[in-house]
Amino acid sequence: MPDTLRVQPDPTDPRLTRRVAGIDHTGQPIETSVTVERPLTLFLNGQEIVTMMTILDRPEDLALGYLLNQGMLKPDAVVTGVDYDDDLGVVIVRTPERTDFEEKLRKKTLTSGCAQGTAFGDLMEGFAQVRLARAELRTSWLYRLLHRINTLPTLYLEAGAIHGCALCLRDEPIVYMEDVGRHNAVDKIAGWMFRERETPDDKIFYTTGRLTSEMVIKTVRMGIPILVSRSGFTAWGVELAREAGLTLIGRCKGKRFVALAGQDRIVFDADLDYVPEESAKHWRKNSAEAMTASDAG
Repeated sequence: MPDTLRVQPDPTDPRLTRRVAGIDHTGQPIETSVTVERPLTLFLNGQEIVTMMTILDRPEDLALGYLLNQGMLKPDAVVTGVDYDDDLGVVIVRTPERTDFEEKLRKKTLTSGCAQGTAFGDLMEGFAQVRLARAELRTSWLYRLLHRINTLPTLYLEAGAIHGCALCLRDEPIVYMEDVGRHNAVDKIAGWMFRERETPDDKIFYTTGRLTSEMVIKTVRMGIPILVSRSGFTAWGVELAREAGLTLIGRCKGKRFVALAGQDRIVFDADLDYVPEESAKHWRKNSAEAMTASDAG
């Protein structure tokens, strides 16, 4: 993978997976890798905000990104510290002024994420005011990007039960995050972008998750003009993407994809005769054990 990939999980990190004994469909004993999830409680100054289930590989980025995507921090906010205690499973984000989010905490919306997360406050707050950049997406970039993401060494291929998201520039992933809930993976990228002051205008956001309303809202909040997924769409996700001028591409596998919003950004410069279909060994629905079993069969 080129040097442009600046952040990615380490599938060999013993804190992120665990070997567990069991039996397979024939009754034979096996040992398999499972993803480890732990609770993380987030405080903003003295206010407890939420407890999340996460793989805990980048708690500081997750905390910052969560607060940004919930509107509890603004993109130009001053953060004086982010303190993480591994023993307590607590992360505290500190700002110069005290904040009071009691009203926002009382107003909850259950999200569609696999981890049953909650989004606080008005999901649409500030959404209509975002103006996304007039970037372009070349199909030649998209096909190379998909291949590069599919061939990354990932926790998903090691143990499954996890979602991945990537921040990309043209045909290169520059940040890849994974977590048990896709919203955690998104928030970690948002937090990383905030810390690094990474500009969103020329970026592409990739996710393995569904293109729901929450996924569209978070991408727009982050200021990224293009959202791509292997998965499908929800009707409200499409409606919001069209309203915001977000390019929304789903069902993206091999040489196939479907664009339901922002099609004017797409430049069809790839010759499909030279674009390979996706190999079965790169199907991301397969874990390492499932692929081994498939190869053996």
